[in-house]
Amino acid sequence: MREVKKLGIRSDVAICVQGLHLKLVTVASCLIASLLFSVHPAAARAQERFPATDSSSLYRQGGLPIEQRVEDLLRRMTLEEKVRQLDLYSGATALVDVHTDETHAAATAHFLPDRAQALWGDLGVGAIHDLNPTPEQANAIQAWVLAHNRLGIPVFFIEEGLHGFDTGTVFPAPIGLSATWNPGLVRNVGAAIAAEARATGVGMILAPVVDLAREPRWGRVEEDYGEDPYLTGQLGLAYVRGAQGESLSSDHNVVSEPKHFAGHGSPEGGTNTSPVHIGERELRSVMLKSFEPAIRDGKAMGVMAAYHEIDGIPITADPFLLKKVLRQEWGFQGFVLSDLGAIQRLYNVHNVAATPKDAVCLAIKSGVDMQFYDFDHEVFQKALIDCAREGSLSGSDLDRAVRSVLRVKFALGLFDHPMTDPALRARTYRSQPHLDLTLEAARQSMTLLKNDGHLLPLSKSTKRIAVIGPNADVARYGDYEKESNGVHISILAGIRALVPQATVDFDAGKDIASAVAKAKAADVVILGLGEWQGISGEGFDRTDLSLPGNQEQLLEAVVAAGKPAILVLENGRPLTIGWAKEHIPAILEAWYPGELGGKAIAETLFGDNNPAGRLTITFPRNVGQPPDFYNFDPSRTHKYVDDDGAPLFPFGFGMSYTSFRYDHLAVQSPAPGSDGEILVAADVTNDGDRQGEEVAQLYVREDVGSVETPDRALKGFSRIALNPGETKNVTFRIPQSQLAVWNTEGNWNVEAGKYTIWVGGSSQASLTTKFVLSR
Repeated sequence: MREVKKLGIRSDVAICVQGLHLKLVTVASCLIASLLFSVHPAAARAQERFPATDSSSLYRQGGLPIEQRVEDLLRRMTLEEKVRQLDLYSGATALVDVHTDETHAAATAHFLPDRAQALWGDLGVGAIHDLNPTPEQANAIQAWVLAHNRLGIPVFFIEEGLHGFDTGTVFPAPIGLSATWNPGLVRNVGAAIAAEARATGVGMILAPVVDLAREPRWGRVEEDYGEDPYLTGQLGLAYVRGAQGESLSSDHNVVSEPKHFAGHGSPEGGTNTSPVHIGERELRSVMLKSFEPAIRDGKAMGVMAAYHEIDGIPITADPFLLKKVLRQEWGFQGFVLSDLGAIQRLYNVHNVAATPKDAVCLAIKSGVDMQFYDFDHEVFQKALIDCAREGSLSGSDLDRAVRSVLRVKFALGLFDHPMTDPALRARTYRSQPHLDLTLEAARQSMTLLKNDGHLLPLSKSTKRIAVIGPNADVARYGDYEKESNGVHISILAGIRALVPQATVDFDAGKDIASAVAKAKAADVVILGLGEWQGISGEGFDRTDLSLPGNQEQLLEAVVAAGKPAILVLENGRPLTIGWAKEHIPAILEAWYPGELGGKAIAETLFGDNNPAGRLTITFPRNVGQPPDFYNFDPSRTHKYVDDDGAPLFPFGFGMSYTSFRYDHLAVQSPAPGSDGEILVAADVTNDGDRQGEEVAQLYVREDVGSVETPDRALKGFSRIALNPGETKNVTFRIPQSQLAVWNTEGNWNVEAGKYTIWVGGSSQASLTTKFVLSR
């Protein structure tokens, strides 16, 4: 700061040169910024009308509580400055001279100050998206923004981070990551993604997705952690804690934004953004339960408001969800970002707003805090200014939104340390620990669905292997990742690397006769089938859940060749593979396993990795069954004239190369009238001849209640490792609040009475007992 005074730079711009010692910005750029700012007439007018700011202003004091700093800054802001903070700007196409696509600046791109001046003037900017900057680019933009708004309010950068950040480490897609049933692993993945993002200057990632995947036709199933509210809630909480860490102001944590709030995973007809048909009890008891831990316990500082409507009320116009539940009941302190275009839909899809102005003001009044490319910036900001001046948008609602955005910026430390050390990226991005982590995540996600005759694991002395199918020679990542990123190890590459002495023939399966010929010549056949981007992912909903294209014909023809066959699935949703279950001796579900997935698949097929993944979503027999989740209400019937309604593979299911036995189930109820936990314990024994991991699962049912509750519902789980012959006692501690029901009076209530519990290796666990809860 001594250099600043020596150069005569105004205190408003002083923060610009905090990065001088890091060589992030130049003295010349700060001087130019100061000159450009000082001559702007709007700045002079604002200084006359509102309290002056200098380095002694409370909001600039890093040692003060964030709330005190926010309030001090808020009172200094003009109406125009406030509404600017609520707008999100696209970066790659607007701010740099070269971009590789609409969401990415080229690594060699230069920031264009003239464009920024034309776009923002002297009012600052809320946030920037779709830039994916280098740290140098982020620093150049940040320095300009700080120098070109009267109060020196920093910008922050928002990008995607579902299962990897930009060109960084590619992790398994969430539906695969959830198959690990390992919150600690998910937390580490969230932390790794956050560290790679923050190292480039990005302060917020649009993840995790904690919708419940209860409609398999929906293309976004792959983005979810499955169909169960408890499991999804725990994994979402883990991701948020990993991403946000102990302090958002660190150089390796970011704001995490659970989405799509709320109920988005059960759209009508399985089509993205369609209405969701649920009542308040189901909303609270099921759909919100997957979000609540991330907000209440994880203190997530971002939430994305979804596209759809529930019972005729669009989410972006629903103060019940965005104000009452999210803020008043859960204590949410962050900001709500609309999903891309969700506010606009109030006007042109839902028809609950007559004009764009009405839509904008309705959304902010209802609890949204920032738009996401909904309307042109001028339209959005003018609407808020006009509504505020007319009185149709209260000052308290406007200030709530602005306060929420500012609070996040202060929490990120941007007012005190706005620049990013460029050296951080080289130490963090695609580091060896992160690559090791994605491989471990892929290994733990491998889910064995069938293994007749112990065909797997294969012997490494197998001489000739045919690897066949459209997914065999491509590393499938799923949506929100480019398959050109990472080292993209395919099934074929993984097998060839693991058993180099074997002859491995490949056929993509386009010519079925050619594929059959290779199968006949082999000792064993490995079929790499499933889905890919453009069939699965956002906007790719299906009416048919069978193997796409000619894969079913290919499968049946290759199996008819008579050689031992193994089906490896890489897909983003459950598939109706009834024929395969009946005729293929071994099936491995790999989902989209990340950039090292092919290595993990090969290790699993040949026994170096004992699979312990478990399904987090039910596999239906045919497309006529869904929605078909395991925790159905007892009144739900499964009788069809052409099917018994049983699932193809149930929730929680997965096999191992060893076997496990459960016994000695015991339960201890809390003392009557106390708030103590219910303690459940069971012995789990590895009674096979290999070391393995098991996911012990606890399910509970209230036998008689004031409202109908699920036939059974997951309330605890534990992934444990066991040596051959080893027994471990697994204990579950269930808080009574976890048994609460939303009763007929519209209150949460833990009801006295009898409860049934099951413990085992899937939702069809049979070891059972009962307990009585006295109140």
